[in-house]
Amino acid sequence: MDILSIISAKREGLRLSREQIHHAVQGFTAGRIPDYQMSALLMAICLRGMDLRETVDLTEALVASGRKLDLSDVPGPKVDKHSTGGVGDKTTLVAAPIAAAAGVTVAKLSGRGLGHTGGTLDKLESVPGLRTILSPAAIVEQAGRIGLVVAGQSGEMVPADKKLYALRDVTGTVASIPLIAASVVSKKVAGGPDGVVLDVKAGSGAFMKTLDAARELAVCLVEVARGLGLKATALVSDMDQPLGRAVGNALEVAEAVDVLSGTGPDDVRELSIALAARMLAMAGEAGIEAAKRRATEVLDDGAARKKLAEMIEAQGGDAQAATEPDGFLPRAKFLSEVTSPSGGVVAAIEAEAVGCAARELGAGRMRAGDAVDPAAGITLERKVGQTVEKGEALAVLHTSREETLENAARLVEAAYSIQPEAPTGRPLLLDVIE
Repeated sequence: MDILSIISAKREGLRLSREQIHHAVQGFTAGRIPDYQMSALLMAICLRGMDLRETVDLTEALVASGRKLDLSDVPGPKVDKHSTGGVGDKTTLVAAPIAAAAGVTVAKLSGRGLGHTGGTLDKLESVPGLRTILSPAAIVEQAGRIGLVVAGQSGEMVPADKKLYALRDVTGTVASIPLIAASVVSKKVAGGPDGVVLDVKAGSGAFMKTLDAARELAVCLVEVARGLGLKATALVSDMDQPLGRAVGNALEVAEAVDVLSGTGPDDVRELSIALAARMLAMAGEAGIEAAKRRATEVLDDGAARKKLAEMIEAQGGDAQAATEPDGFLPRAKFLSEVTSPSGGVVAAIEAEAVGCAARELGAGRMRAGDAVDPAAGITLERKVGQTVEKGEALAVLHTSREETLENAARLVEAAYSIQPEAPTGRPLLLDVIE
């Protein structure tokens, strides 16, 4: 068995055996298979796909590349949450504290930004001093002590996925249903929860551009999770425009704190409550309607914000970042408005273009290993359905690299569609896969 035959088999559309998949994953993780050959295999998978059995085998191989968290000594139900990636999606910073404040233990392994989408680790690391790389023992200890931890993959946990994650980001192999499913579920299984609630994005800012594709991914995620013994529910949510008004790491942390403080955008609040309620229901705390009431209660009484502050402090950051973010989060050196070329109603905002503009400003990566500017990003002054006059601000760009402003402004202006009349509304929550 060799990697060339495996690449050739998948290139021809053949089904890979469990042994072939494990051979490729093990060889790449150990350094015996170079990046260029694994890139070829990833591209073949993108073009030819994988069936459910192959995807379960790939997920199993990723999990087997490292160790799993043992949360058996942590009391109570353990439920994780994951998003497939979007623009302005900061719901982990709201939904996870809600669930933890309501009594569910959340020990979440998160990733960094992929392509035009943001990553939870990059957002959290905009809080000065906050550590996201924790040892498995530290994750378990924190989960047991405060019920909430959000961390990255250490070298001991799913190292194969960590290497593949970085390679996919720079080889155009992100938007593949089996690769996404295997990456997501491997981290969930390795994290040791009883179940996981998945937020699958659909629309221009998602990897799945259509509702049908998002549903296909949601079903795949749920089936792969269950194939590896994990309870799973998937929500399909809208990503035709950015979620909330903030896009960029520190900006999104501040907006999450706003939502936890009772202000902030309604769409972030709505989706965060929906996700947290599913986490509570999965934990057996209540039926879905009672779970929604409980999630709303701990959000509105400040318990969820307090839980986020506890997590920030436990991971080395200043807890006041969860109460006074403006005084503790980095700010960009240069701010610049993007103004509307005409008057009318915002009919659409191309979310992917906004994500690419934020990456151009420094909020994301063009290549693996690129540094991220935590202060860079975009605040949207107008969202879909709002009116704007010619010359009024559509968005504000934030960056420490002045030379990026011109190109980012072009991307943002082109992302906005201004029409004479308001568009037909699209719901935020599009489907639920039980």
